[in-house]
Amino acid sequence: MSDPEPAETDGIPMELIGVRIELPTNQPIVLLREAGGSRYLPIWIGAVEATAIAYALEGVTPQRPMTHDLLKTVSESLGATVARVIVTELRDSVYYADLILLRDDEEVTVSSRPSDAIALAARMGAPLFATPQVLDDAGIEIRDEDEEAEIEKFREFLDHISPEDFEAGESAS
Repeated sequence: MSDPEPAETDGIPMELIGVRIELPTNQPIVLLREAGGSRYLPIWIGAVEATAIAYALEGVTPQRPMTHDLLKTVSESLGATVARVIVTELRDSVYYADLILLRDDEEVTVSSRPSDAIALAARMGAPLFATPQVLDDAGIEIRDEDEEAEIEKFREFLDHISPEDFEAGESAS
């Protein structure tokens, strides 16, 4: 059985960056990044799903299978694979996703919470997508770390400089 190529209608390819904790609320989020882009998609999730995603990313095998491990085993036992996950919608501050399963060259679409679909995709190596509308509505630009470090150095420079520093430079020329 061969995985079909994702259709253009699947949306924008996304990379799973990881799970973070938003402060001060201590609410876990899963963070996706636009492949080859600078937009990020933060999705607020539950603690159980955050743990499941983090375990999959870190290659941790729990002593007993978690729900997402069970879903992986059930899918494989039925001869199905996760072809892809698409974050399809953001409605009333709630994200929606489609889990696209492939069995016998037939695709089956299952509506899912993004956190569950991402946890399963992380275990099965399935690609992630977001619709352009979701990324336009909820995507945020995050500067790269090198650029942020340079901006921070410049801010520190500005914090420690005084008008007299400029006057001394003018008189020396």
